[in-house]
Order: sequence, then C-alpha cells, then structure tokens
Amino acid sequence: MTTILVTGGTGTLGRLVTERLRADGHEVRVLSRHSRPYAVDLREGGAGLDEAVAGVRTVVHCASSPKGGDERAAENLIAAARRAGVEHLVYISIVGVDRVPFGYYRSKLAVEKLVQESGLGWTVLRATQFHDLLVQLFGALAKSPVLLLPAGVSDQPVEVAEVADRLAELASGAPAGRVADMGGPEVRTFESLAHTYLKATGRRRAVLNTPLFGGTYRAFREGGHLAPEHAVGKGTFAEYLERRFGGGADR
Repeated sequence: MTTILVTGGTGTLGRLVTERLRADGHEVRVLSRHSRPYAVDLREGGAGLDEAVAGVRTVVHCASSPKGGDERAAENLIAAARRAGVEHLVYISIVGVDRVPFGYYRSKLAVEKLVQESGLGWTVLRATQFHDLLVQLFGALAKSPVLLLPAGVSDQPVEVAEVADRLAELASGAPAGRVADMGGPEVRTFESLAHTYLKATGRRRAVLNTPLFGGTYRAFREGGHLAPEHAVGKGTFAEYLERRFGGGADR
C-alpha cells in the first residue's frame, strides 16, 4: 500500500477520508494547522510542509477556508508536491464553481485550474453541499423567530461519508482528471429542507421566502449548483437528521 497525505485531515470530510484510507491498509499522514506531527498552515508553507510530503505518493487536498487563502495554500502545496515527486494530487471541489459567481466558488475554481496546470497527475471531484452544511445554515437562521430563506432556491445535499468513500477510492487509483460530479439523491426546495430540519429538531419557526438580487442569487435560483443528472448519493437529508437528532432531541 502507498503513503497518502490528507490535507485538512481533521475536518468534516478529511477525517472520514483518513479513516477510509487507513481501513484499506494505506499509511496516511494528516496535515492540519493544529495536528502534530504535521501541523502546517498551507498558506505559509515552509519546511514543515516539505516534511509532510516527503515520500508521499498521493495527496488528497481537502483543506479549504471560506475566509480566503485557498489559492495561496494550493500554490504552496503544489510546489512542495513537485519537489517531493508526488505522483497524484486529488482535489475535492464543489458542483457549480464554474456557473455560480460566488466568491468562495471562484476561489475553488481557481484552485482547480492550479491543480490541472500543476504538472502532477491529478483528479478533481466536484460534489454538492453536505448535509452538515445545511444543518449549520438552518441552525443559524433559526436563531430568529422567522426563518428567512432565499426564494426559489433548491439544493441537493449529499452524505459526507459517501463523498469520503469516493475520494478514498480515487486516491487509491491512478490520476483520472475531472471525474463525474457527485450529487445527493434528491433536489428539494430550501423551504422543504428547512421544514424537515425544523420538524427533526423540534423547533417552531415561521418560514419566509425572500427574493434577493444579483448574479449569485440568480445562478443559485437557476440551479447552477445542482447536478440532478449525477444524483448518485444514497443517504437523504431526512435520514441524516434522524441519525443526528433522533426526531426532535435537539429541542
């Protein structure tokens, strides 16, 4: 088996990817800002990064931050990977990064381009939003007596464990370029998803759909972030909520 480095290996996705790869018999190194022995901030790079990639065949790049810095982090990682002779760089991206003019999406698309032009063997997988993210979003919105939603927007959440399985599979194989997108099993309106969340958590909130403006909202409303033709995920949002909250335990 090979030695694989997982960046962001303590995060929601990276932790599961690490578990899958180790279960398959790979030696896995976890790179994270606060996880020793490879505690590295990719935005800064340095000797610690070179140590982390030394002797590694494959890198699975899961580290990302909506606060910015992803492009610089990718540049540092790619440079270190080249010096170390890494053979395969696997990157997880988001469905719609080339169709939705959202700042974070634009950054992810820019990193895709860096990966493709790196000179390394590469694989890019785009997935729809994780169930966990919707729970975070609805939890924040539900702090108000009225849960305000963008009118006319749908989503296609996917189970993070299924994405982790797919990434582990890709990391174990040869570079495959841009592979087929991975979407959740259902495309549902935000309103429908919000009501499912409220019921599962035992909360009572009024739900109000609010029209917004601008190109980003229009792209989301038109479904630029969806992949109904790649609805390969199995776990539904309702099933995820049942496992997490047990039908209203988070009252």
